[in-house]
Amino acid sequence: MKFEVTILGSSSATPIFNRNPTAQVLNINEKLYLIDCAEGTQQQMLRFDVKGSRIDYIFISHLHGDHYLGLVGLMSSMHLNGRTKKLQLFCPAPLKELIDLQLKYSETTLHYPVEFIFTRTDVSEVILDNQDITVETIPLDHRISCTGFLFKQKKRMRKLIKDRIEELQIPVPYFTALKKGRDYEAADGTVYKNDTLTVDSAEPKSYAYCSDTLYNPKYFAQITGASLLYHEATFLNDMLDRANQTHHTTALQAAQVALDTKAGKLIIGHFSARYKTLNELLDEAQSVFPNTELAIEGKTFIISE
Repeated sequence: MKFEVTILGSSSATPIFNRNPTAQVLNINEKLYLIDCAEGTQQQMLRFDVKGSRIDYIFISHLHGDHYLGLVGLMSSMHLNGRTKKLQLFCPAPLKELIDLQLKYSETTLHYPVEFIFTRTDVSEVILDNQDITVETIPLDHRISCTGFLFKQKKRMRKLIKDRIEELQIPVPYFTALKKGRDYEAADGTVYKNDTLTVDSAEPKSYAYCSDTLYNPKYFAQITGASLLYHEATFLNDMLDRANQTHHTTALQAAQVALDTKAGKLIIGHFSARYKTLNELLDEAQSVFPNTELAIEGKTFIISE
């Protein structure tokens, strides 16, 4: 099952030095999930061939403008492009009021339904559960209410051993039962154990998205063992006082989070506009957690295929 994330924006606060503020798109089994939607996200979607018509789920971490100011524009474009299918929006409750006001004063009535699922920051909750994944909120420690999101694959059914199935001429109607772990009894009464006919599917992968947050171990347990961890790294560690003041994380701290939670790989992003180049941030993170990469716009990270 395809499970990959493409970076659309990696700047904090403002667009700067050819970097847009935060937005990412997850492709999970050819369904698209948009995570945050800063100013300019639509342009980035056009640039990197992400079709808005394929997005059915949008997740907004918090209500600082560099994470949601592109949302109403995107929703309006979906309307103008003839969308009729439902959009599910996972977000802080006040975002509905902001969207309703903008639609009201532009005298716009969307041609498609929007389902709001409000997030909480006092407790982690499963906010989406479909055939492919579950999504949990990650309560974070920012200046305003903020959640990250943990995307977890569901365990797939077992895989048939094609040559063995053909050799025994097992009829197609038995395939589903075999994938679920059942043994096969042939017409002559011979029982073939399931583990001789199938192999186990790959272990489920996970993606932890930790947007704006102060370094705080309270969320570490929930993200432990993530296959891929995205963590904000707004400043270098020589700006630690500024990071604490603004409830952000340094590159060194982000790497320590990855190390402490045994992440498979770390992506750092949400870079301050003070940094024209990002090599120092990457070097600082890699000094603690070598398997770190930058959230470069347009880059796709494969979590599972």
